[in-house]
Amino acid sequence: MMKGFLNRDRFLNILKNVTIWDIIIIGGGATGLGIALDSASRGYRTLLLEQSDFSKGTSSRSTKLVHGGIRYLSQGNIKLVYEALQERGFLLKNAPHLVKKQKFVIPIFSWKMGILYWTGLKLYEWLSGSLSFGPSKFLSKDEIIKKFPEINTNKLKGGVLYYDGQFDDARLAISLAQTCVQNGGILLNYFQVKNLIKQIGNRISGVVAYDIETKKKYSIFSKIVINATGVFSDSILKMDESKCPILIKPSQGTHIVLNKSFFSSKNAIVIPKTSDGRILFCVPWYDHVLVGTTDTFLKKSILEPTPLEKEIDFILQTFNKYFLFSPKKNDILSAFSGLRPLFVPHNSSLKTKDISRSHKLIISSSGLISIIGGKWTTYRKMAEETVNKAIEIGKFNKKPSITKTLRIDGFNKNTYKSNNFQNKYSEGNEYYIKKFIDKNPLLDVSLISKDSFFYSEAEVIWMVRYEMARTVEDVLARRFRILFLNARRAIDIAPKVAALMAKELSLDEKWEKSQVDSFKELAMRYYYPTV
Repeated sequence: MMKGFLNRDRFLNILKNVTIWDIIIIGGGATGLGIALDSASRGYRTLLLEQSDFSKGTSSRSTKLVHGGIRYLSQGNIKLVYEALQERGFLLKNAPHLVKKQKFVIPIFSWKMGILYWTGLKLYEWLSGSLSFGPSKFLSKDEIIKKFPEINTNKLKGGVLYYDGQFDDARLAISLAQTCVQNGGILLNYFQVKNLIKQIGNRISGVVAYDIETKKKYSIFSKIVINATGVFSDSILKMDESKCPILIKPSQGTHIVLNKSFFSSKNAIVIPKTSDGRILFCVPWYDHVLVGTTDTFLKKSILEPTPLEKEIDFILQTFNKYFLFSPKKNDILSAFSGLRPLFVPHNSSLKTKDISRSHKLIISSSGLISIIGGKWTTYRKMAEETVNKAIEIGKFNKKPSITKTLRIDGFNKNTYKSNNFQNKYSEGNEYYIKKFIDKNPLLDVSLISKDSFFYSEAEVIWMVRYEMARTVEDVLARRFRILFLNARRAIDIAPKVAALMAKELSLDEKWEKSQVDSFKELAMRYYYPTV
């Protein structure tokens, strides 16, 4: 077996034989996976526990951008933009098979705003320094129309082209997990932390965790525990101190996915000033177009947030204002929401768009380390800072971080390829899958024959066997991205996926039926009209 394969049974056996870990990370999103990789690659004995699937929450529901954040420039947050642009450059170098340079255009409807955008994007380019993705430049009205034939030309003056990054968030999460395992880390999904273990003196010495699959409870000991649970950080903080004030303000960001007939360009476009003061992205993604996002405060954090009617209306109304073809709700192929874990001072009345996206490290008196906020692009920097703090608190032998130059699993010097199959797997794993198909030719069957990319039955078995996919949702939402691209199509193929998984996992027809039913119920929430 290759070193980077994810195998739950093997990891459980290792768990049972380790007396004490150096670091336990709670949470398997971008932040937790980044911390686990940083820790393991330094040589510390590392365990990550995730209550659901890797990147189940916010980390699979982003706008699919690796970017500095152009809107933060207008807020004067130069430090955050600079840091994100540096990290964007490192990520392209370390994972060129997963991250690609993408052209973005801001259309100009007044010369005054045009000068402002031009100046801001030149600053954006300058801040990226030697890690620049490419020079920004002015485009004439005719050039804009050529690039975006569906754009509404009323009052259009021209536009500014600039470069940023694009990626598949859930696929990068799996690749980070694989890289972590290659460096000696252990990760378990569907493993929920129920409580914290404390020594005399209120010092945290581990966690009590529950294996959701086997229904077995574990007391797991470690020198340091890190809370990287994003929007659920407060729940872990309250395990540590029941009277801990609420520090997380969940903000919902919603996206819709449309057929490319509404937006045929290979370039992305930025609608620079929406009615809520944000910007809206229209981004080509897997032969579809992704449009978003919103910024709506919610009262509480939930694992499966649902787009609000007003958010869908806002996105459609804004899109329709700038383009000739006006999609309706029944044109939406998928709509999904993610929650941002915004750190706010107690009793703050700030609006979501005004709350900093910078991350925050909180050190409890018990030694619990909590990392809150941040964004996908800066996950590596956040991880480095968090592990540095763990070394300090745990009094470990100090070892430097190596992740600035650490290649992510699947690294391909030939960079990003348009072929979906090649981008999902490393060259080695791709070779093994093809050998797997050769030995099982009946599995070389496309699950979807009408799409422009290839989904094979063999890949489903591969994802179960070597990527720790445990449910139909794990496969169709995060290993394949079908739920996020076309919810109706995902429902259609769910029975086939469930049958393949049941056979591979040696599970019965009752499990198979339950999986299909629960996935259908979930997927119904991803397309409109919902009632």
